[in-house]
Amino acid sequence: MITNNKYKYYFYSLLLLLTFILLFKATYSLSISYKEALNVFVNNSVLSLITNISIYIFGQNDLALRLPFILFYTFSVIIMYKITENYFRYEKDRYISIIVFMLLPGVLSASLLVNSAIVIIFFTLLYLYYYYKYNKHSYLLLILFLFIDNSFAILYLALFFYSLKNKDTKLLYISLILFTLSMYIYGFSTSGRPRGFLVDTFAIYATVFSPFLFLYFIYTMYRSWIKNDRTLIWYISITALLLSLLFSFRQRIYIEDFAPFVVISLPYMLKTFFHAYRVRLKEFRTKYNILAFLVILMLSINVILTFVNKPLYLILPNPNKHFVYQYHFIKELVEELSKRNIHSVVTDDYELALRLKFYHIERGEDYFLTLKNYDYPSERISIKYYGKEVFVAYLIKIKWKNRFLY
Repeated sequence: MITNNKYKYYFYSLLLLLTFILLFKATYSLSISYKEALNVFVNNSVLSLITNISIYIFGQNDLALRLPFILFYTFSVIIMYKITENYFRYEKDRYISIIVFMLLPGVLSASLLVNSAIVIIFFTLLYLYYYYKYNKHSYLLLILFLFIDNSFAILYLALFFYSLKNKDTKLLYISLILFTLSMYIYGFSTSGRPRGFLVDTFAIYATVFSPFLFLYFIYTMYRSWIKNDRTLIWYISITALLLSLLFSFRQRIYIEDFAPFVVISLPYMLKTFFHAYRVRLKEFRTKYNILAFLVILMLSINVILTFVNKPLYLILPNPNKHFVYQYHFIKELVEELSKRNIHSVVTDDYELALRLKFYHIERGEDYFLTLKNYDYPSERISIKYYGKEVFVAYLIKIKWKNRFLY
């Protein structure tokens, strides 16, 4: 493939633009969620370490909270771009592939949230880049993955199956040992009553990819199987997919463990699509044009909703049903408290207290903040987006609380 500098310029320009938009979104639009606050103040994991190092360097603010994951996103896109350097016949195909990857709902949203998904994507792509560049496996990286996240057990299992196909004894033993160690260190949760969540898992994958792209993903995985065109990426993606579906028969899965290994198959999917498209005459390309249009439409909607989603409150009867409700309203609540010169409260809601702590609202003795409307004098604090009330809290001076409760 002859590299066209025009497309290279387009790629880096778009990546730079998206990175700036993500930084702006992280700084001004999102509030810390309860799970993210747990990673900052309570949990002890690699994710917590990454987050707290960033906060230590840049201060306790929203940008520092999300900056590492935006950087992981940026570097993941660059590595994917490097991996596909000689993958497509035309540079235009490579450019389209990387744009779709950049705008995948699961990838784009993971870059803004404190979760392991984008970290897993980055390290998996780093491993694949090493493999394709030097035509050998990086066992040092594989050992490192053991200490990063439990979900790399899926990668180890995929490499085990891949080694069976290629009769690679060294890879077989190492991947099996690492898989066993991962299971021993992290275990696998089987608690709770067995319930089927297969439909839910399909729905989540459709959200991660976009519905039509996920359907095409299933088609390309099946096509590769029957044509015996099973690459390393195919083994990784199909192993993650089948395991997630298998576990879904019994319990609700943690999608961040599986989706990162599935989305990396995107270049193969699009290569299959472009090949199938070009071998057909123009009059037989209608269904492919329709599919391409629907995918572009869904990705465009996803990008808009990722960056501009608060207007959705206007059409939702219950604000709690908003897909990012847990990342909203806390900063606005802190602003309302600051207007009243209140910087410490006591609350009966532990999750709320932990989120407020990130914005330097500590435990105090003068004010009681609650989400319940008790039958005694209180000040109602209402948070509205576009005139629609999305959150209500009640502020009570401790003297009133003592008088009416005790």
